[in-house]
Amino acid sequence: MDLYDLKTPCFIFDEDEFGRGVNGFRDALQSEFGKVSIGYSVKTNSLPYAMRKAREHGCMAEVVSHDEYILARLCGYLPHEIIYNGPMKSKETFLEAVSGGAVVNLESWREFGWLGELPSDGQFNIGIRLNINISHVSPEDADGDDDNSRFGFSEESGEFAEALARLEVLPNVRIAGLHIHRTTHSRLPRFYERSVAYAAGVVHKYGLALDYLDVGGGYFGIFPGKPVFADYAAAIHASLARHGMEGLHVIVEPGNALVASPFAFLTEVIDIKRIGGGTVFATTDGSRNDIDPFFRKSGYMSEIIRKDGLRPTVPLQVISGCTCLEYDRLFSLSGQEALSVGDRIMYRNVGAYTMTLSPQFIRLWPRVYAVDGAGTCFEVRRSGRASDIELLDK
Repeated sequence: MDLYDLKTPCFIFDEDEFGRGVNGFRDALQSEFGKVSIGYSVKTNSLPYAMRKAREHGCMAEVVSHDEYILARLCGYLPHEIIYNGPMKSKETFLEAVSGGAVVNLESWREFGWLGELPSDGQFNIGIRLNINISHVSPEDADGDDDNSRFGFSEESGEFAEALARLEVLPNVRIAGLHIHRTTHSRLPRFYERSVAYAAGVVHKYGLALDYLDVGGGYFGIFPGKPVFADYAAAIHASLARHGMEGLHVIVEPGNALVASPFAFLTEVIDIKRIGGGTVFATTDGSRNDIDPFFRKSGYMSEIIRKDGLRPTVPLQVISGCTCLEYDRLFSLSGQEALSVGDRIMYRNVGAYTMTLSPQFIRLWPRVYAVDGAGTCFEVRRSGRASDIELLDK
């Protein structure tokens, strides 16, 4: 693949790298548990081509809104291949999902009312999300003294018990699982071990007979010196085994761990400016919005591809984006060869929460290429166009 054959800016999806991640996580889980499922986190990267590849690799689609649910269905997922979380469900998709055998985890009180519209002569399984306060479950991993969550039903406040009471009066509905997703900055296996133990205590307290435990996401993926998939699987198993629950169907919902490393972002230098003081600004056709939508990163896994030979060194070069914002600056080069118009810069490990959070700001969505196992590169999403923004008449 010649990077100069690609139109920039663009994302590049490495199919083999994606497959390695999925299969690696599945192998780690299957070494510990009899029944496991991996939910592809659509919110983390909703590229339809990647969603279809996830299904080919045996993943379920983990969706958190009616729009994502419909997108998953359009990508070929059947209801029983979908995990439906979050407060942004619609009644229509909720009822279809529950009736079709999806893993549906209750998140909002209005969903309890929708359960009453299910056929009375059927039998339906439902899950419920348990609220996790990290400060109480694993203080070393907490962000402050009260690292609470706005998601799930709290056992501490009594809302979880109230939720169970509402379900008990529905003879055609059975509580089949718990969803305990919570993410920490540390992403250490000990947090998963402790949160699973907390959930197990709730299960025993209320005498729940579950089929599955949905542990959620938040795992490290490819980073050297960080926990690997086997570490997480072992921690989850150890905690369940101590409570006699190792036979449960274990569900994970990795986002960053699966989709970050398969995606790269390729940009081109489109202008060079020299200002007073000797600083050089190299403007590219990409943007910080494309690879760092939360504006939190202090550095990027980047590679410069120069189109010709040796050049003089420059004291300071600032690589910036194409927007009209002063803070659209990505990184700096000190004492390195001069950049020229037409040079290209590749950013790696940028597949998580980038494409889904790309704004319609100044430049519309970049095109996306995929690279298959034979090294063939092909376009799987065209770039955005002004005509894509539909104008409705009165």
